[in-house]
Formats: sequence, C-alpha cells, structure tokens
Amino acid sequence: MKYMIDPVADNIFNAVSSTMTKRGIVEVEPKTDADWEKIRVGAVSLAEAASLLQIRRPVAPAGDEHSSTGPDAVELSPAQIAAKVERDPVEWTARIQAMRNVALEALEVVKRKDVAELWDLGENLDNACEACHRSYWYPGEGAEFYRKLRKRLEELRTEKGAER
Repeated sequence: MKYMIDPVADNIFNAVSSTMTKRGIVEVEPKTDADWEKIRVGAVSLAEAASLLQIRRPVAPAGDEHSSTGPDAVELSPAQIAAKVERDPVEWTARIQAMRNVALEALEVVKRKDVAELWDLGENLDNACEACHRSYWYPGEGAEFYRKLRKRLEELRTEKGAER
C-alpha cells in the first residue's frame, strides 16, 4: 500500500482539484498528453496491483505493528487483518475488485480525456479505498468512535473555557 498503491493512486487523486488561496481559486486539471499519461500510469498500476493483493502473504513487514492499542483500539493489527482475510476471502476479493474496477474506469476516462469525469472517478476511488480501509485497517472508526470523539472534544472545550 505505502510504496505502490498509495503513490500511484495519487496520480488519479491529484489529477483534478480546486483550492481557495489568498489570490483566488486555483484549478488543477490535466492539460497535456503527459498529464493524461500520468493518470493512465496510475490506473494501469492500480489494476495490476489488484492482482498482487490476491497473493496470500504477510500484510505488513515483520515487526511492523499498528499504532492503535488498548481496549478501544481503532486499528486492527497485521495479524488481525490477516485473520479477517482468511475468515472471509470473498469480501477481500470483492474489495480488491472494487479498486480494480475504478482503475479500469480511469483508463476509459483517460481515453476520452474527460476532465469532468475525473472528479467522479476520484470520488469512486476514494469510496473503494475507504470501504476497504474501514473493513480491514480501522474498522473501529465507526459512528460510535466519532460520537465518543465529539463528546471528548466538547469536554475539552468546556475544561479550557473553565480555565479562563
């Protein structure tokens, strides 16, 4: 993920954007053949990475652990992720296929050089990635997690206000 999928996904994620600056709105979109080729590289690499994700192997290098521990841990450890994949390989395959489908969709968008479709494509890729991450990486980050987080933030604001 860190060294292959994430960097090439950025070829798609970063292809279009709209940023408000002090000087106004800065629009980013592919304008040259090289810009479109970068998106194609990302799409082909993601589609091929899907095949690599099907190969059973450790989900993290030896000794690499997650940073979330304790009874309310949000992240799964590499061992927990591997166990979940083994328990339900059909879900794993479906999550991988969802990413691959978006990558193949990106190839079609590149052929048409359709900037408007790139916005939807980025959202589709984000949805595919987040669905997998929420299942395998940080499943504890659900509605209850955010409810507790909001409550704790409110408590901290109240405490800070009382200190003044």
